[in-house]
Amino acid sequence: MDLAGFKRERILILGAAGRDFHNFNVFFRSRPQYEVVGFTAAQIPQIAWRIYPPELCGSLYPSGLPIWPEETLEDIIVNCRVDRCILSYSDLHHQDVMDLAERVLAIGADFGFLGGRHTMLKSKKKVIAVCAVRTGAGKSQVVRYIADVIRKAGFKAVVVRHPMPYGNLVDEAVQRFSSRADLDGANLTIEEREEYERHISKGTVVYAGVDYQAILDRAEEEADVIVWDGGNNDTPFYKPDLWITVADALRPGHEILYYPGETNFRAADLIVINKANSAAEEDIIAIEANAARLNPKASVVVAGSEVRAEDPEIIRHKRVLVIEDGPTITHGEMAYGAGEVAARMNEASEIIDPRPYAVGSLKELFSKFRHIGRVLPAMGYYPEQIRELEETINRADCDSVVIASPIDLRRLIKIDKPSTYVLYDLLDMDRPFLREKIEEFVSRMRADAEHSREG
Repeated sequence: MDLAGFKRERILILGAAGRDFHNFNVFFRSRPQYEVVGFTAAQIPQIAWRIYPPELCGSLYPSGLPIWPEETLEDIIVNCRVDRCILSYSDLHHQDVMDLAERVLAIGADFGFLGGRHTMLKSKKKVIAVCAVRTGAGKSQVVRYIADVIRKAGFKAVVVRHPMPYGNLVDEAVQRFSSRADLDGANLTIEEREEYERHISKGTVVYAGVDYQAILDRAEEEADVIVWDGGNNDTPFYKPDLWITVADALRPGHEILYYPGETNFRAADLIVINKANSAAEEDIIAIEANAARLNPKASVVVAGSEVRAEDPEIIRHKRVLVIEDGPTITHGEMAYGAGEVAARMNEASEIIDPRPYAVGSLKELFSKFRHIGRVLPAMGYYPEQIRELEETINRADCDSVVIASPIDLRRLIKIDKPSTYVLYDLLDMDRPFLREKIEEFVSRMRADAEHSREG
């Protein structure tokens, strides 16, 4: 198409190295009526001031696209003559969404979103999407549970994980992990390993990356079922045959306060209220009432998160340092997680405050996220931060360490104190069970396959 004299709408994509790249790839990249000027970056440290590479940008963007920090939003809109900003990241309070919109509108640009009709890719295989209303609601334990049910039924589930492309974007376009050696060779952050490792330990292949059409093409070659493991509270990249949304019984009301978690809550075929075994009955009832009001067509399952320490004696009657999943505790706004639950369950004499021992970016993190309790988020987005995490742990005045990061940090850092790893898995509590819902899905899938063979 000859673009001479053609007025292209100038677009700025507001992102966090995930949904933003996907929206560009599937909607903007090949449409000449739009001119994307670049991306902004938020939430994740050290992902700004990069280039979205020419190899992934297509013929309209031969030089690639810049990625700027979101703090410079107003200057970018003015200097790049932006017509419209597209919000393309997740787990934002509704007030924060409107604050972003007001910043854009005050400069005179338009503000908008892209919906699933334009961003969900269609698979040739059946797709189960597992999303959430907030970061840290327990998506991955739900995915592990589902993959196990599918495996026992004689089918192969392949997990496709929401993107976390924090390194070389060209090298990370399509990633496949089936062993710990694959993880070790990929130069991953702690946050990436947290999302992949326990799936792999269960024998489930995991795909991730940047180009989710290419990822889908690869995954379909070996999967009977694609299980989408969403990040934060984002909506699926693939059109689901079964849309599952995980709500958090410890954060009642968040299902209607955060973007795009409320979208997931309203669109779900099945809502799983997780962590119900640690929650007040009235909080579970409140989420059920919101489900009945906003999404009466959805089935609702009440489940628990079963927490266990590998070595409870490391905790019992000890002064312990508790390490929790980083994103859950930081922008997920949880004061504590499974580690503190395990510490109390196993009668720790004291949970020490990590703040006096924090160094570098971890010290800054406690200043930024004032809601954090007496726990240490396992942050490791870059090598220096991993070293800071190790130093903070080893400086702590405690008897032992409780590791409730989704991965065993002792494989990545040296801890000079007795320590134990905490596991947490989904527990079906009341009928209808999640297991029964997935078995029904598998039965329909088997019937469809038999019908196709007969046809």
